[in-house]
Amino acid sequence: MRLSVNNLACERGERRIFEGVSFALRPGEALVITGRNGAGKSSLLDILAGRLHPASGTILLEGAGERTLPECLHYIGHRDALKAALTAEENLTFARDFLGHPALSAREALEAVGLAHAARLPVAYLSAGQRRRVALARLLVAQRPLWLLDEPTSALDAASQENLRLLLERHRENGGMIAATTHSPLFLRDAQEIRIERTRLSAAVTGEGA
Repeated sequence: MRLSVNNLACERGERRIFEGVSFALRPGEALVITGRNGAGKSSLLDILAGRLHPASGTILLEGAGERTLPECLHYIGHRDALKAALTAEENLTFARDFLGHPALSAREALEAVGLAHAARLPVAYLSAGQRRRVALARLLVAQRPLWLLDEPTSALDAASQENLRLLLERHRENGGMIAATTHSPLFLRDAQEIRIERTRLSAAVTGEGA
């Protein structure tokens, strides 16, 4: 499977947010997207996820068979998108049933993010960091090769950030692909990096400090 992005541009109203974004992701690869607030990092993920139409450019997913791009990706936005009245386990069970291609059970996913003890607690009673971990656990309940993550370390303490890094690297080792926006280092091995600055773009391949 290969994701190819060529010369993407984004507009909001009549304002050009960014242009000239091109990159490719193959199994096991990761892309880190950086830039100041308002530069268009989240908009780029929204375009990749099919939530926003690009002003120009193309997105091509090869090798997915009959599955469309939206059916091949997980999108975790900067909002956790959890139902506050449901328990952590119920939120993940709903996601698992809705997304299809089941992987870990809700309990197993919560254990993987260190929240097995909170499985039966309503999400409304969880801390911001715990809610973020429940949201990230959605990545584990359905098999989707492309993970789109908007500020995934938001509200996470150092131990949870390291656990997330290990989960991301394991996904890559299993042939998965990742595109993530961040203000903080994710420390992903051999990740590509693009930095968006209004309508300008810089790109580089970085090492473990990405």
